[in-house]
Amino acid sequence: MTQTVKIGKVAMLLASLDEEEKSLFSGSFENIKYCQGKAGSMDVQKVIAAVETAAKRNGIISEQVYRETHALYHAILESLQGVTRGHIGVGNMMRTVGLRFAVVRGRPYEREDEGEWIAVAFYGTIGAPVKGLEHETFGLGINHI
Repeated sequence: MTQTVKIGKVAMLLASLDEEEKSLFSGSFENIKYCQGKAGSMDVQKVIAAVETAAKRNGIISEQVYRETHALYHAILESLQGVTRGHIGVGNMMRTVGLRFAVVRGRPYEREDEGEWIAVAFYGTIGAPVKGLEHETFGLGINHI
């Protein structure tokens, strides 16, 4: 039997904590495969690219295995649905985002044959491209690998 990890919960926590806050949980994330990053843009493709690049550079997914990139892509899109309230569009809708993100890979089920899953969480701001007119937003996407 494998150890299960609530990958969505961990991803949401990691995306919402800054470095100082994360230090309060020192040691809590040692046995979890994850990466974190930031993305801010009026272009959704730049946000997607930032997450994919971080996941590949940190060994969360392998560039050589298409299903891993595919699973990550769908988790990103699902998470962006939450950030953008169901309409994945930013610049074309006169919105901009400033987001922190976390990608977590793990086994959320006790049964070994359920395999690995990937979670992507975003936390930050969305709003008109005018400083001070944005509000908080959050998104979570989970997909099987």
